[in-house]
Amino acid sequence: MAGGSRGAARWAVAAFVVANVVIVEVLFFTAGPGKNPTLTVAKFFGVHAALTAAVQVLLVSRLPWVERRIGMDRLTGWHRWVGFALVWTVLTHAVTVVLGYSALGGESAGATFLSLAAVPASLLGMLAAALFVGVAATSARRVRRRLRYETWHGVHLLLYVALLLALVHQLLETTTFTASVVAAVYWWSLVLFAFGSLIVGRVVIPVRRNRYHQFRVSAVVPESRDAVSVYVVGRHMEELPARAGQFCVWRFPGHRHWWKANPFSLSAAPTGRGLRLTAKAVGEGSAGLRGLKVGERVFVEGPYGAFTSMRRTRPGVLLVAGGVGITPIRSMLEEQPVGDQPVGDVVVLYRVRDQGEAVLLREVRELVAARRGRLHLVTGPRAPGLPSFDPAAVHALVPDVALRDVYVCGPPAMTDTVVATLRTLGVPKSQVHTEKFSLA
Repeated sequence: MAGGSRGAARWAVAAFVVANVVIVEVLFFTAGPGKNPTLTVAKFFGVHAALTAAVQVLLVSRLPWVERRIGMDRLTGWHRWVGFALVWTVLTHAVTVVLGYSALGGESAGATFLSLAAVPASLLGMLAAALFVGVAATSARRVRRRLRYETWHGVHLLLYVALLLALVHQLLETTTFTASVVAAVYWWSLVLFAFGSLIVGRVVIPVRRNRYHQFRVSAVVPESRDAVSVYVVGRHMEELPARAGQFCVWRFPGHRHWWKANPFSLSAAPTGRGLRLTAKAVGEGSAGLRGLKVGERVFVEGPYGAFTSMRRTRPGVLLVAGGVGITPIRSMLEEQPVGDQPVGDVVVLYRVRDQGEAVLLREVRELVAARRGRLHLVTGPRAPGLPSFDPAAVHALVPDVALRDVYVCGPPAMTDTVVATLRTLGVPKSQVHTEKFSLA
């Protein structure tokens, strides 16, 4: 049933995209050709750029029904690739517009470009295209790694300016978007649905939830020399739709500026009384959590993520964690039945450099023991190949791995290695569940 729920969400997204592509194709061909063949091509890419932009907005709207079934990491990945597709579609539209009018007026492409820049509708489109290209350039992996998250995020917010400029450009264009009453109704409906979803998912729900629950810090507990747990309570916590394995985007206005946020997993299953996050000091945000004061207000976005028992398809489960990736694994252990399942039904592989790095190890041991499970603490120096997760080693530790659901959370290199190993061991893709905890 869990797999069907996730499949239903994917089919719903796919059906939405396909249905809208069909509608756009029909509207394009019924609107008639452009002034010459090149401008007809420009119109084709223009209307598809508008549709792609709407899909791009929907992918980051964080609507709960879709996000909880597909996961923010997968939606963010789709958003990234749709974003690059949008840039190329916009650039193709812009180039063909210039070439089309150049051929129509008998002027050079440069002269035509300058003439079009004097037209308000075209100028807005040019500015939007320039912003799309700039945001895409900062999203390239090599550039992104060199930027602080706050810098990258600030630049990325220009995407909304670009979308607004593109929308006005679209409304001023009367050749396709308003060619008929049906076309006008469709485009306005699509725009309102996309931006309405964004406002509801990213503004209305978080603001309403925080006003209702009034989250605050109730305790700060050091777990090791470089790890700390933060306990958060609030009003009516039993009504918060949180599940073990999920994560939230946390803002501590008294600790950092309000616009600085960090995604941290829930390191304990929600009890209806409060939440707990556990973080290692790997950056400015996580390193300063020890300085939080009891009673300090917290702004919480979420919970997010599909890394939950909703995905379960098999009775047995293998939970694989690397480093601080143990936090969602530890919370998921609490959802496993205590004492009444077969011995070894729950297996945990916990990969750390040495035992001193094993955050929450005592709690994990107790939870596994209470569930008659097995815990394998895999230690050793970090290496690119992570030989401790090669197929032979994993099969030796968990011979029936292909009959289990497998949840994997850890550094990207480790996650990729484990997923490749599981594929080699014949574990069906539908039984492998991963989550990458990041804002972009």
